[in-house]
Amino acid sequence: MVNMNRLDSTSRALVIRCLAEGNSIRSTVRMTGVSKNTIAKLLLEVGAACAQYQDMTLRNLSCRRIQCDEIWAFVGCKQKNLTEKISRERVAGDVWTWVAIDADTKLIPCWLLGKRDAGCATEFIQDLADRMANRIQLTTDGLKLYVNAIIDAFAGDIDYAILHKVYGADRPDAARYSPATCIGVTCAPMIGNPDMEHASTSYVERQNLTMRMHMRRFTRLTNGFSKKIENHASAVALHFMWHNFGKVHQTLKMTPAMKAGLASQPWTVEEIIGLVGDSN
Repeated sequence: MVNMNRLDSTSRALVIRCLAEGNSIRSTVRMTGVSKNTIAKLLLEVGAACAQYQDMTLRNLSCRRIQCDEIWAFVGCKQKNLTEKISRERVAGDVWTWVAIDADTKLIPCWLLGKRDAGCATEFIQDLADRMANRIQLTTDGLKLYVNAIIDAFAGDIDYAILHKVYGADRPDAARYSPATCIGVTCAPMIGNPDMEHASTSYVERQNLTMRMHMRRFTRLTNGFSKKIENHASAVALHFMWHNFGKVHQTLKMTPAMKAGLASQPWTVEEIIGLVGDSN
């Protein structure tokens, strides 16, 4: 196994590429021959640098139509299995990732890891508002936590609509892990004058699927879940860095950052790793 001090630039790039493409740390160990601890340390360093760079860069954005949603995961154990002993030792239990996406450029302007509560809703929406350079149209699902958070953050300077999906009965037996069938959709304007033809959460829901496909720790019914919140946060930051700046999207023929005018060409994995030196 290769340790951190002996890891050359080619090996670093290979490790980060494996992680960005959805491989777990253990599978990356098997493919690269790099030790587990070394990969985890590199993930923490690169993830922190990616989070810092995007926090500084994704501001004063000229987005027009934003969609927001939350995606569930857990760290260490599910919330129902969380004990007082585990809580005292480390952060564990359910962790929700709040995500915003620009419907036109597919840029992820911000995200937040936390609970699915009013405090996190307010912090997430306020962060979104602070990054916008103009009035936007925002669409969310029917989660009531959004309404007060949006009122507080935008003070009425927004066009906001809610899309509420109606689902049928849960599937029994072998199909119980499959989502219930959507049997109807209702849209309602909430604030301002939203264009209801563009009231949709399709892009952000597709992004949720991408997260489950491209981060092993988000895959359901496996033992690949995050064991530490720091690794979880770093993996999410790396995922969004690759999504925004590195990955050429088929429909755009460029990266979201290029479409949004934030980059002139796709970033390489080596350039993303180079952020570690810039952040020190």
